[in-house]
Amino acid sequence: MKSVTTMMVGREDEQAELVAFVKSATGQALVLRGEAGVGKSSLLSHAAALAEQEGHVVIRAAGVEAESALPYAGLHQFLHPLLADVARLDDGTRAAFDAVFGGVQGDPPSVMTLGIAVLSLLAHSAAQRPLLLVLDDGQWLDDSSADVSGFVGRRLAGSPVKLLVAVRTDLTSRFDTAALPELPIAALADEDAARLLDHRYPDLNRQVRRIVLEQAQGNPLALLELPAHFAGRSSDLPAEDLIGQHGVPLPRRLQRVFGTRIAALEERVRAELLMGALDGAGTPSGADALPGTRYGMRDADAAVAAGLLDVEVATGDFVFRHPLVRSAVVRMATPNQRRAAHLALAQVHRENLERRATHLAAATVDPDEDVADILEAAAESATRRGGALAAMAWLTRAAELSENHTDRSRRLADAAFVAGHAARLGQAHRLVQADLASGSTQSPASVLASAYQALYQDGDVRSTHRQVSAAIEKLRDGGPAAVSTVRGATASTVGGATASTVGGATVSTVGGAEPEEVLTRLVILLLAISQYSGDRTAWESTHELLASMGCLVTERSRLYSGTWSDVTRHGAGWAGPVRQAAANLPDLEPWDVTRLGASAYHLDILSQYRPHLQRIVDRELETGAVATGMVMLHLIMLDQMAIGEWAEAEDTGQRGLDLAAEHGHNLFAVQSRAYLAQLAALRGQVGRARDLQAEVDAWARPRGLGFLTQVADSAGATAALSSGDYEAAYLYAIGITQPGTFRPYAYQASRTLLDLVEAAQHTGRVEQARAHAVAARDAGLPLLSPRLELITYGALAMTAESEREAAEMFTQAESHPDAARFPFELARIRLAHGIRVRHVQGRATARQYLVPAAEAFERLGAAGWTDRARAELRATGTPARASTLNLASLTWQERRIADLAAGGLTNKEIGERMHLSPRTVSSHLYRIFPKLGITARAALRDALSRTEEVSQV
Repeated sequence: MKSVTTMMVGREDEQAELVAFVKSATGQALVLRGEAGVGKSSLLSHAAALAEQEGHVVIRAAGVEAESALPYAGLHQFLHPLLADVARLDDGTRAAFDAVFGGVQGDPPSVMTLGIAVLSLLAHSAAQRPLLLVLDDGQWLDDSSADVSGFVGRRLAGSPVKLLVAVRTDLTSRFDTAALPELPIAALADEDAARLLDHRYPDLNRQVRRIVLEQAQGNPLALLELPAHFAGRSSDLPAEDLIGQHGVPLPRRLQRVFGTRIAALEERVRAELLMGALDGAGTPSGADALPGTRYGMRDADAAVAAGLLDVEVATGDFVFRHPLVRSAVVRMATPNQRRAAHLALAQVHRENLERRATHLAAATVDPDEDVADILEAAAESATRRGGALAAMAWLTRAAELSENHTDRSRRLADAAFVAGHAARLGQAHRLVQADLASGSTQSPASVLASAYQALYQDGDVRSTHRQVSAAIEKLRDGGPAAVSTVRGATASTVGGATASTVGGATVSTVGGAEPEEVLTRLVILLLAISQYSGDRTAWESTHELLASMGCLVTERSRLYSGTWSDVTRHGAGWAGPVRQAAANLPDLEPWDVTRLGASAYHLDILSQYRPHLQRIVDRELETGAVATGMVMLHLIMLDQMAIGEWAEAEDTGQRGLDLAAEHGHNLFAVQSRAYLAQLAALRGQVGRARDLQAEVDAWARPRGLGFLTQVADSAGATAALSSGDYEAAYLYAIGITQPGTFRPYAYQASRTLLDLVEAAQHTGRVEQARAHAVAARDAGLPLLSPRLELITYGALAMTAESEREAAEMFTQAESHPDAARFPFELARIRLAHGIRVRHVQGRATARQYLVPAAEAFERLGAAGWTDRARAELRATGTPARASTLNLASLTWQERRIADLAAGGLTNKEIGERMHLSPRTVSSHLYRIFPKLGITARAALRDALSRTEEVSQV
C-alpha cells in the first residue's frame, strides 16, 4: 500500500493542508497523527509527489520497530543521502556527525549541538533546491533521533527545508511531546469509505460489502484488504467468525487477515519474510537509503501475489505493504523460527557490532560467554553514542547469558550502574536485588550499586559509610593480587558513568574499568558519603582507611579527599593541580569534569570550569546521563551565585530541582532546595528562604546529613542579616562553627566567615568578632582560595583595632585581583568600611565606599542590603537614588558587559570572558543603550564616566 500510488478518495481538507504546507515560502514541520491503516502513508506520498512537482528534493525515511533501540539509527537513515556534504561544513559540525555516525571516539554531542549541526547540513544541502524530509512511522524512531528531529523541526522557519512526519495514535513516541504542529487524520466519512470500496471492488457481493463497511469503520487499509479476505468464504458466516470479535482492536484484526495469507505461503517464503521483518527490511518509498544495513528479501514473488509485499519501482526491492504485515509475520512464527532467523541475521551483520548484538541477544537461549562479551562491547558502543538505555538492556541480557555466577554478578552490577547513570534508581535497585536473589554474596560492584541508591535516593550516610568502608577493607586486606582479581571480576566495559554530587562532587559508577577502577570507585563513593555526612568521626575514619591503603589510593582521589573534606586543614597545595586540569577538560570524561569541578568550587575557582560545564550539560541530560547533568547544574548554579548572576542561578536551580524530583533523586532535590534557600536569602526573600530552609532541615537533620544542614544554617544566617535580625544571624552562624575556630570538616565554617563576624559585631560581641577574623588569618585562609583571601582581609578590616590597620586590610581586600569575581562579598566589605569611615573621617570620605556598595547591591538584587546601603548614603547627605543614577537600572550582568565594552573589548571577547555567545552579548548591549540614554557603543565610556562623577558628589 505504501509504495503504490492509488486514487485519493476524500481527504479534501487534508490535501488542502498539505498543498499549503508544501507551497509555503518558509520552512516548517507538520506531524500527521492517526490510527494504523488510516491513510497517513498515502498522504505522505501525495505530499512528496507534490513537492517533487514544485522542485523540491524529497528524502524519505521510516521508523522501524526492529531499530527503535539503536541510537541514531533513524537519523542516519534520514541524513544518509546528504552526508557527503558534511565534508564541506566547519570542523565543529563535522565533529558532531563523526561522534554519532563515524565511530570516532569521544563524548556524544547534546541534542542541541547535533540539532544545530543537522540544521547546518540541511541548509547547505537545500541551498540550490528546497528540501522536504518525509518520515513515516515516526513512533518507532529511536529516541535519540526523535529528539534531534523535534529540535530541528521547531527551528525550520526561514529556511528552505520542511519536515513531514506520520505517527500512530495508539503508540507513544517522543513526537508526542515535540511541540510540532499536528494534523489529525481521522477515518474516512461513510460516503467516502463507500466510494473507495466501490472503486477498488466494483463487483463486490452486497452482503460482503455491508460487512466490510461495518467492520472497516472508515479505515482505508481495512477497506482495501478485507474483501480479499472474504473471497471464497461462506456468506452465511457472521462477520465476527470471518475477521474476529468487535472487541478486538482493528489493527489486531487486520493482522489476522494478513496472517491467513502468510500461512498459505511456502515455508521458504515465510522464512524470507521473517528475516526481513526482524531486521527492519522492506521499508518502502525510498526510505531505506543505507545499502547493506538491512537484510534484502529474495525470491518472495509469492508474497507479492498474496498482497503482502510490493516491489519498489526505483530499486526492485521487496517491501512490506504495511507495518502490520511485518507484525503479522513475526507473530505467526514459532519461537524456534524467530531464534533461527535472528541467528542468521547476526551472521549477516557480523561487521556491525550493535546490530549483531541485537540479533544474538534474541537468538541465544543457553548461557554463552562469547555472546555475553559481544553484548558488553555493544553496550560500550551505545554508551559512547548516548544510548544509556540500550546499554542497560544489553548488559542485563549479557548477565542472563553469563556462564558463571561471577560474570553474571558483574554484568548485573554494571547494568545497575548504567541505570543509575540514566537516573533510573528503581531499576538499578531491582537489578542489584536480582543479583542477590541469585545467591550472590555482595561483591564490590554490588556494594557500589546498593550504596549509590541508598545514598542518593534515601540520604543514608550512616549504613552506606560502614558498608563501603567494609568493602574497601576487604580489598585492601587481600593485597594487590586480591584487588586485581576482584577488579577483574567487577570490571565494567561500559564507557559511561553515573555521576553523583556532593556539593558538586561526583561519583563514577560506570566507566571503562581498568584493573584498579572498582577500588577507586569505592574510595570516591566513600569520600562522597563522608562529605554528605559532614561528620568529623566519619571523615577521620575515612582518612585513616585511605592512609592505610598506601599506593592503592590514586593521586586524584587524594586531591578529592583534601578538597572535599576540609579545605582549612587539607586544602593547601591543591589549587594548582585543579587549575592545571581545567586546561584539559575537553579530554576528560564528564564525571571527571564534575569531580574536579567540585574541588574547584571548594577552592573558589569554579569559574574556570563553568564554560565547559555549560557546553556539555545539555548533552548529559539529553543523552541519558541525567545524574551527571544534575551535578553540572548544581555546579553552574553555585558559580552563578558567586559571580552575581542571581536571576540565572534561580532558573538553573529550579531546573535541577525539577529534574531531581522527576527522577526520584531525593538527595539531589533537597540539595537543590538548599542552594535555592541560600539564593533567596541573598536576594532578601526572607520568607521563601526560611520556608526552603525548614524543608531542607526537616529532611536532612534526622539523616545526619551535615553537609545540607550546614547549607540550611548558612541560608538562615544570611536571611537574618538581610532583614537586620543580627541576633538570629549570630545563632545560625555559631551553629556552624564557634567564634575563633573553624570546626573540622564543616565546609561552611570558612565560607560563613563574614556572616559570623558581622553578626557578632552588630550584637556587641566585638571580641568574638575579632577573634574569628584573626583565627581566619592564622589558619592560613588567604592562602587557600581567592574568595577566602578576600573575606579574611575584609573581616580583619571590619574588626581592626586601629584605623591604620582597617585601611590596610580594606585596601588588601579591595585591590585583590579576583575581588570583582565575588561582587556580593566585595560590596559587603565596602559597606562595612564606609560605615566605619563615616564615623571616623566624615561623610564625604565615606561616600567613595558607600556608593559602589549601593550600586552593587542594586545590580545584584540584594534587597535588604540595598536598603541598608541607601540608609547609610542618606546619612552622608547624598540622596541614594541620585548617587546611582542610570546604573541602578542595569542588572549585574549588564553592568559587566557595559564595562568590558567601554574598555574596548569586542562582543566575542566579552562572550569568552562571561561564557556567553557574541549574539547574546549584542542583545544585552542593545538593552543597555537606552537605559544609559545612548545610541551607540562609542558613547559607553562617556556615559559610565558621567555616572561615576555623580557618584563622587
